[in-house]
Amino acid sequence: MKPAVPRRPNRARTTPAATLPQRCAWLGGLLGLALALLLFAPARWLADGVARASGGHVLWPNASGTVWSGQADLLLTGGPGSRDATALPQGLRWRLSPGWDQAPVLRLHLNAPCCTSAGMDWVLRPGWGGVSLSLGPHQSQWPTQLLAGLGTPWNTLQLDGQLRLHSQGLRATWQAGRLQLAGALQLDALALSSQLSTLRPLGSYRLVLQAPTDGAGDATRLLLSTLDGALALRGEGQWVGGRLRFSGEAEAREGAEAALSNLLNIVGQRSGRRSRIALG
Repeated sequence: MKPAVPRRPNRARTTPAATLPQRCAWLGGLLGLALALLLFAPARWLADGVARASGGHVLWPNASGTVWSGQADLLLTGGPGSRDATALPQGLRWRLSPGWDQAPVLRLHLNAPCCTSAGMDWVLRPGWGGVSLSLGPHQSQWPTQLLAGLGTPWNTLQLDGQLRLHSQGLRATWQAGRLQLAGALQLDALALSSQLSTLRPLGSYRLVLQAPTDGAGDATRLLLSTLDGALALRGEGQWVGGRLRFSGEAEAREGAEAALSNLLNIVGQRSGRRSRIALG
């Protein structure tokens, strides 16, 4: 009788562990994919971000290029569901680049061929619990017809003229859900006319935003004055608790009451040659 042969224990088949070179190859591939995605992210991603941030009031359709360098059309709209929309002639171009200014920053150069001779330079600074956006010294000129796309009341007024924007620097900071402004911005509305009046032009006006350099947002003021014209506009506003409160009036110069009557009825509470304007 033959002696019994002991059985060998069954061992489960195992997949050989990845070697160090294989792991490095996988890691390098993933890093390369992430870098390529970062460098060549399509421009429409930035356009989608602008639409979300503006609540659908500013759109960049037909975006081409990358997040870092591209071009698109620019539309102002009344928001989701609105039929009002106006386009900026020749659209805009941008260049986005990372940088360092005591902390990481993103620098954005915007150029609208129709309206900005030197472009607009913005700096985005992320921080603990907030973010700030700064505009450097700037001058540009924009068509007022662009405002009609924002809906009421601009689509009713149908303004015609030029908007001249000027600033030595402005900074907006969002901290803990609160907006604070620092710096100043001046907007001149020149030779304005409206479809609500046969009088052309109505006049030229200046709107000045003044905020203290220390960024105390509650002290931000908005001042409206008349440069010339048959329709006089004046008023003053202030940001209180993150909301604008504005009080002013529109007045027809002597002899222009009839031509401005319809406009005065719409812009505010009418009283003779004047209309009281109140916001907030």
